[in-house]
Amino acid sequence: MFLVSLDPTLGHEIKKARPCVIVSPDELNHRLSTFIVAPMTTGGHPYPFRLACRFEGKDGFVVLDQLRTVDRGPLVKRLGRITPVTLAKALGGLREMFAE
Repeated sequence: MFLVSLDPTLGHEIKKARPCVIVSPDELNHRLSTFIVAPMTTGGHPYPFRLACRFEGKDGFVVLDQLRTVDRGPLVKRLGRITPVTLAKALGGLREMFAE
């Protein structure tokens, strides 16, 4: 998980620097200079593709419906890791979102 600067944004996109979960596979992360990230938020309401989680003592959501591809530049700093269970749920949610 990294702190990522998500600005500039348009409309209802999640704004500012915030924790994001890198959801792109390690194989891509090592070969490309971009990462696919899912932002996290402590606000909002539970929606089908917003995964409840707890990080640094705060309850929030991994927002799978607002995936972004970002360059290495906006990755401000590493914050830690989400639990393997939360990561598995996030990847499962993405599979469900993109299933035919």
